[in-house]
Amino acid sequence: MLKRAVSIMLLILMISACSPSPGPDVVTEAPATATITPAPTTAVPPTETTAPPTPTTAPTATVTPQAYGPDNFPENVNPLTGLAVSDPTILDRRPVAVKVQMFPRGQRPPYGVSLADIVFDFYQNLGATRLTAIFYGQDAERVSPIRSARLFDIEIVSMFDATFAFGSADHRILNRIVNQGFGDRLIIESQTECPPNPMCRVEPNGPNYLITDTALLTEWAAEHGVPKERPDLSGMSFDPEVPEGGQPADTAIVRYNFSNYNRWEYDEATGRYLRFQENADAQDVAAESFAPLMDGLTGEQVAADNVVVLFATHSYAFQTRPGPNEIVEIDLTGTGRAFAFRDGQVYELTWNRTQNDAPLYLTFEEGARYPYKPGNTWYNVIGSSSGVEPLTGEDNGYRFIFAIP
Repeated sequence: MLKRAVSIMLLILMISACSPSPGPDVVTEAPATATITPAPTTAVPPTETTAPPTPTTAPTATVTPQAYGPDNFPENVNPLTGLAVSDPTILDRRPVAVKVQMFPRGQRPPYGVSLADIVFDFYQNLGATRLTAIFYGQDAERVSPIRSARLFDIEIVSMFDATFAFGSADHRILNRIVNQGFGDRLIIESQTECPPNPMCRVEPNGPNYLITDTALLTEWAAEHGVPKERPDLSGMSFDPEVPEGGQPADTAIVRYNFSNYNRWEYDEATGRYLRFQENADAQDVAAESFAPLMDGLTGEQVAADNVVVLFATHSYAFQTRPGPNEIVEIDLTGTGRAFAFRDGQVYELTWNRTQNDAPLYLTFEEGARYPYKPGNTWYNVIGSSSGVEPLTGEDNGYRFIFAIP
């Protein structure tokens, strides 16, 4: 059932905020009011169906991938994937960033994340992670469940010059976000009617999910003053040829805590890494239990052409401490350690973010740019003091163990 809800170009004085956890969500509310821009009358919101909706995509041109980047991308090549698109006009817009829930465990699967060009998976609070998915070269007619923003989303929105759709935020986080110079590109739930707005609520099995359509978000933003123009997204390099210097690696496990861990397994048939997610608590690694992470929109297992683990400094903002109300700051400026997985190989690299308004890129030890495999990329962000250990037995790869100093 569709309920009253909406997205607005952000002129917010007060808003409620949600805190994630692997168990029941911890909710902190602050009384709020909002200034609402009148809604257009042409948009049609996503609707709930009994079967997974058909994804809305911009078809990728059927050409052999080539080496591109870090700049001077052809007009029809997506600079976030290195792939050609059939209709270059889809790139004449800003990317759309959407905040997507991963916990509580019982409210999976997420919807639409398989169609994102880039996804960041990072720590929120109380042991949980959430996703921020970047849609540019294709759209998804449903992305959900949408949840509240975190401080690290500032870095992501800045990197991709993106429009950002999210559910709410702690008032301290929200104040920081709206003072970054992109307040006109924030789209947030409010209290006017849906339809015609592009963010709506449905109740598939009880939980009240906030959902969106990324194409409608682009149109909504354009109608409310965000020009549909192509940003400069130079920075990443792509090459279908497997670079030298790698080591065989078919598995990457990222363990945030006993209730939150994931696994990527290389599928030789497709040349991609398949995502598995924990389905039970595991006090030690020997007890870890995984299930395929499915995409509720496509009905298929989530997969990535590139999996990159980024080590970045994590600290507690606003003098918070570990616990239900912790607010974590992640510093992704300058350089840091990274492990990149592609084509069954792993590379130990350096991530570089020398400009706040450009995508980060990876380099080899001697400074040469690392080429991503043409396709989508998932980043797992972990603390700079996190542990790394090689896998043993039948698995070939690494386990990354999250830590905050």
